[in-house]
Amino acid sequence: MSANDVRNFMGYLWIQEEDGIVTIGINEEGLADFDEITSVDLPAEHDKVEADEVCGTVETDDGPLDIYSPVSGTVIEVNSAVIDDPTLIQEDSYEEGWLIRVEASEDLDEDEDEDEDDEDDEDEDEEEDED
Repeated sequence: MSANDVRNFMGYLWIQEEDGIVTIGINEEGLADFDEITSVDLPAEHDKVEADEVCGTVETDDGPLDIYSPVSGTVIEVNSAVIDDPTLIQEDSYEEGWLIRVEASEDLDEDEDEDEDDEDDEDEDEEEDED
């Protein structure tokens, strides 16, 4: 996996969705904000997570960094390697340093502002009717 295969989420996280499984990690922009990760607090396997809610925390020398899930679902895998050795996140955030995998109970929203787009579409329809 490379940085090209993933999407940014919340500005400092990366996500990759494959067959309903969403992998979450910290992207390069997020890693640039601190020098050292001191500990990682992640949900346990089989924990339920909610979309856009905090599901874990990475403690850094610059303070805590909240980890959010882009989808509601169930944690199916936790990267125990980063809990044992948090420096993996900084060394290789896209391969060895991923955080959790969530089995989504809903489709991953390809466009986070989908509701606003629906409203825009209605406006365009009305304008067409006026012509």
